[in-house]
Amino acid sequence: MTALLEIKDLQTQFFTSSGIVKAVDGITYDVNAGETVAVVGESGCGKSVSALSILRLVAEPAGKVVGGTINFQGQDLLKLSAVEMRKIRGKDIAMVFQEPMTSLNPVLTIGLQLTETLIQHLDVNQDEANTRAIELLGLVGISEPERRLSQYPHHLSGGMRQRVMIAMALCCDPKLIIADEPTTALDVTIQAQILELMKNLTRDFGVAMIIITHNLGVVARYADRVNVMYAGKIIETGTAEDIYHNPRHPYTIALLKSVPRLDQPRVAKLDPVQGQPPDLSKLDDGCSFRPRCRYATDKCAQAIPPLEAIDGVHKSACFRRDELESL
Repeated sequence: MTALLEIKDLQTQFFTSSGIVKAVDGITYDVNAGETVAVVGESGCGKSVSALSILRLVAEPAGKVVGGTINFQGQDLLKLSAVEMRKIRGKDIAMVFQEPMTSLNPVLTIGLQLTETLIQHLDVNQDEANTRAIELLGLVGISEPERRLSQYPHHLSGGMRQRVMIAMALCCDPKLIIADEPTTALDVTIQAQILELMKNLTRDFGVAMIIITHNLGVVARYADRVNVMYAGKIIETGTAEDIYHNPRHPYTIALLKSVPRLDQPRVAKLDPVQGQPPDLSKLDDGCSFRPRCRYATDKCAQAIPPLEAIDGVHKSACFRRDELESL
């Protein structure tokens, strides 16, 4: 089966006064139709930049995609013109941005922001667009959708604004939705509602989804496959079951140990990931996780471990990947 999205050796860099920042350093993965793929990692590991690279929204001239391919339905997005790319954004690939209060325009009504995308990409008039916007707001669980069209973002709660963002993403029946930290700053009840909504949409409409998150609970419940990122690279990939029940990279193991668990005694202490993420403009020739890794050896300082298969789709970039199961 041909994947809907195929990313190969993607490299995105920022050219700054202090050096070249390798924000995305040669990542490769794919997404199939109707599949939910999670990208997990600490802040600054390159998750959001990799998503912006897909839509070619990396801020230039400082930021630039310098290598790799992004094949979507058989065409390389990096080779399209700006006009051709605008036809794909919002229509075939949509994005739910991290913070709806800054993503929504505060001086435009909800109705105008929803119908703008419809009129831009579909052959509809304003009345037809308004009808579709009301339908979408109802679909994502917003009460009194007709009244919401004339309201502004500050009239809505955080959860409702996030639902509006999802409705905007669904406007043109996209084949792929990229959700960048879709539950940031929401309380846990609203988080669960938003995530259930998104999962139901992928199931009911066959939309593929990339969820970018640092919340491992989101990954366990909603993702089919998981990519764990560190310092601009994918350091472990596999099914959600692989990652949770058989992690084979020290960073993945450390992330899992730092999360509270209901099956542990109440007095049990969390085991945080020690140290700080590396400066992406000053990476050396060894494994970037080495300074924080309790399993590091001399070999880890001499070369970057390749991402190699363990079993099926499960891969790990660690020289001691086969030993970790028994450590």
